[in-house]
Amino acid sequence: MVEEIKTLSELNTVADASVVAVIELEAPREPQRDELGRSYATGKRKDAVARVWIRPGSGKVVVNGKEMAVYFARPVQQLILRQPFQVAGVEDQFDVIATVKGGGLSGQAGAVKHGISKALQLYDPSLRAPLKAAGFLTRDSRVVERKKFGRRKARRSFQFSKR
Repeated sequence: MVEEIKTLSELNTVADASVVAVIELEAPREPQRDELGRSYATGKRKDAVARVWIRPGSGKVVVNGKEMAVYFARPVQQLILRQPFQVAGVEDQFDVIATVKGGGLSGQAGAVKHGISKALQLYDPSLRAPLKAAGFLTRDSRVVERKKFGRRKARRSFQFSKR
């Protein structure tokens, strides 16, 4: 059943045809939006979990019922939240409503950023490539190391006394 391939050009045409067949098998991603035109995603970082909804709007960000500038007072944390929009090139085009639980403010900012990135790529699948290239769709798996017995903290020993 398998034909013999005698020349290099025949091999290339067979390889090109198989690549085209594989590409055709992959269905294009469909936008996932609810009846209100929103996309939802869950973002995580350290112990923080963020539920994020995005919809077309003026760029307003509300976190736990408060404005972004009020909830995340540090400019660095506000910058972290704006990164996905800047990378995707859609600044001030989406409103964000997020609820965050657990962790501290830094982890919560990272969780909201992760949730915004995932929601953006669900709303418009063409934004997936720049967000993925920037690493925003990957969950940051670093968490606090557990405390070990016989130690003061995870790695810190008790103070040694010679006498």
